[in-house]
Amino acid sequence: MSAISQWVPSVLRGPLDKLARVESILIFGDTVRCPELRVEVPHSVADPFLYVERNGDRYTVVRSLEAARMSEIHGMTVLPLESLGLDEYVASGLDADAAMLEIAARACRELGVEQATVPPAFPLELADRLRADGVALEVDRALFSARRRSKTPLQLEGIRRAQVAAEAGTAAAAELLRAAEPVDDVLQLDGEPLTSERLKQAVAAAFLAHGATAEDFIVAHGEQTCIGHHMGSGPIRLGEPITVDLWPRDVESGFYTDITRTFVVGPVSEELADYHRLCLEVHERVIPAIKPGVTGRELHTIASEVIEAGGYPTQLSKKPGEVLLEGFFHGLGHGVGLDVHEEPSLDLSGGELVAGDVVAVEPGCYRQGYGGVRLEDLVLVTEDGAEVLTSYPYALAP
Repeated sequence: MSAISQWVPSVLRGPLDKLARVESILIFGDTVRCPELRVEVPHSVADPFLYVERNGDRYTVVRSLEAARMSEIHGMTVLPLESLGLDEYVASGLDADAAMLEIAARACRELGVEQATVPPAFPLELADRLRADGVALEVDRALFSARRRSKTPLQLEGIRRAQVAAEAGTAAAAELLRAAEPVDDVLQLDGEPLTSERLKQAVAAAFLAHGATAEDFIVAHGEQTCIGHHMGSGPIRLGEPITVDLWPRDVESGFYTDITRTFVVGPVSEELADYHRLCLEVHERVIPAIKPGVTGRELHTIASEVIEAGGYPTQLSKKPGEVLLEGFFHGLGHGVGLDVHEEPSLDLSGGELVAGDVVAVEPGCYRQGYGGVRLEDLVLVTEDGAEVLTSYPYALAP
């Protein structure tokens, strides 16, 4: 058994045993949009650069202004662009992008890279340039997914900070909802209708105050709440469901979280109360079942059985090819990390969980044209079970 196999969970041994045999790894991108790169370089770098692993050694090919920060990373050898001919390429008339292609090719030649494994989003233009030099490239999605599944303590700190920001955003929305008063069944605050847009402003301010940001998030209401990822808009009415689904990103680490709560201001219908009861029961059944080795499919099945026992349809029993739009029509959840949706999947295709996974558990129940309820918690898979990272209450009343 290899040194890697001695500690890696069995579900990851295939991809990571392969990594032990891989001669070289190449990643090209920036650390803002490329999670495969951010997990290797824990800095926010907006300009694309080349990362190389060669026989266990690590290199970054970067602009001189990034050299100092890269040098702080343990075990990283920094190769400034100038050391690989930047000045001569520019003097020959190449623009910055063309020069970067030549520098990347030269770096591979000088490091002896003849074949390499790359992530799915590796740029086609650079792949063509390297192949023209005889470098053999292989795309391996599973390998790069496995490299970031189990979160380190430092990464978990970032996720926990993002979760604090998410709960602060949820609380900011709830505070405005509590302060609102109905006028002709429309909620008003300070003499104006309370809208999704106004709630979003308060949520975004709470994110910033807690060191997090989000390009978008959901504050939907009424029939919008059963349209998957409807971001929400317009005035909020008395007695209708309000879905607050937030996925801020911790600025320092780049890691996400994910939380959903459903609120109702005023009377709660029997139908919404039933949806809420079932979602709570799913959490009560699923969370204790989370542990290393359990599959996403098994967890999704537990959730679906709860919803179906309540009288609503799920993916578990729908006919092949049927498009399900009501009841529990989506998966139970997903992994969360440098992407807000990543492995493992908690759905009918979901594989085994491993210690260090962070997953969002988000059961929901809906009716088109009416609305629905979704409750989402973030859960860390531990060595022998699970730790719920979300502490915000589930109540429908804000």
